Amino acid sequence: MTFPIYQIDAFSDRPFAGNPAAVCPLPEWLPAETMQAIAAENNLAETAFFVPKTGHEYEIRWFTPAVEVELCGHATLASAHVLYQHLGFEGPEIVFQSASGPLRVLRETNGRLTLDFPSRPPQLLTSHPNGLLDGLGATPLQVLAGPDLIVLFATEAEVSAIQPNQAQLAQVEYRGVVVTAPAADAETDFVSRFFGPRVGVPEDPVTGSAHTTLVPFWGAKLGKTTLKARQVSARGGELWCELRGERVLISGYAVTYLRGEIEVG
Repeated sequence: MTFPIYQIDAFSDRPFAGNPAAVCPLPEWLPAETMQAIAAENNLAETAFFVPKTGHEYEIRWFTPAVEVELCGHATLASAHVLYQHLGFEGPEIVFQSASGPLRVLRETNGRLTLDFPSRPPQLLTSHPNGLLDGLGATPLQVLAGPDLIVLFATEAEVSAIQPNQAQLAQVEYRGVVVTAPAADAETDFVSRFFGPRVGVPEDPVTGSAHTTLVPFWGAKLGKTTLKARQVSARGGELWCELRGERVLISGYAVTYLRGEIEVG
């Protein structure tokens, strides 16, 4: 069996930045173990697979090199980019049916794509989970819990300086550990980094799904519903975000890095 594969740099308007995702359009689902093996072979933070459903709807699944996950932002953005730029989709929006419910992606006139995702506000923790402080090598102001841990620091410099102990962070019983702080520049509201050794991703370059928790956190903290975010990984990426009640809009650019074919079986 042969089917196409694309590698897309998401949350960037140029190659070699943002977060690379593999995207595999399929006519029908492959066995889960085959999709997991493909994701491990790709060795990117996420590989997205989608199959057509009806009209403008598709079913989507995401795999890290180690596990299937229930929500991924950058690989959803990358999948929408593939549909618009390479597969002839022309509608104003795409609906991906997923383990996290329906996810809309809208094409904006400025060239960005906007993810419409559920808002997942974090809750303050009164104690630090095992492995967190040793894993980060720094003491935060606050720790909050959502699907990921949100770890607040006072400055962007502190976030950038963290050199994580991945073995220690892998003991933290959350999908990922997100360190965040106010941005140093006036045009950006907050910065973050994402560590996910527990799911096979030591550091994710730009993590759309983490912003479903970061945006309601920072929106409440800053008293704003529209925020600009930057992930300060080595590759870096920019996200334009808006809090709309129980939904979060997360916008970004995407560019194609490569196109090819996979042969399976």
